[in-house]
Amino acid sequence: MTKEQKNQVIEVLKEKFNQYNNFYITDTESLSVEQVGKLRKACFDKQVEMKVAKNTLIKKALESLDSEKYAGIYDSLHKVTALMFSENPKDPAVIISSFRKASNGERPTLKVAFINGDVYSGDNQLATLTKIKTKNELIGEVIGLLQSPAKRVLAALLHHHEKQATGATAE
Repeated sequence: MTKEQKNQVIEVLKEKFNQYNNFYITDTESLSVEQVGKLRKACFDKQVEMKVAKNTLIKKALESLDSEKYAGIYDSLHKVTALMFSENPKDPAVIISSFRKASNGERPTLKVAFINGDVYSGDNQLATLTKIKTKNELIGEVIGLLQSPAKRVLAALLHHHEKQATGATAE
């Protein structure tokens, strides 16, 4: 790879890191070409961008953006690395978990996830990441909580009104 090609890869990676608040760094070593193809398709189906790049180029891209912000990520840059970029913070975790179940394997493994500025390091974090609530799920819960008291008040008023209406006609 020429210096110019390396610089192009770094620029593409910088764009992706700037575009997405959420990305996962996974170890795809020992996956067959067919398995990597299936993983790419699973990512595509969920609008998750998957990129494979050399660890040194990933590190250079991150360092050139904000070396302190991404400091917790550098130790995970070893072996074969695939990046998963997503708007939804839990989609890559769900893809990895589902892929493992379908293939009865332990790969890909999660090296680190960067979710809205927080670093989740290690494969043991995968279960936690699959349970992260998306923005829309949180909004739905808040709306449900806000509606709940109003529904109870309306139900009580309606019940009281029905009671009065049936009581008035009985006389």
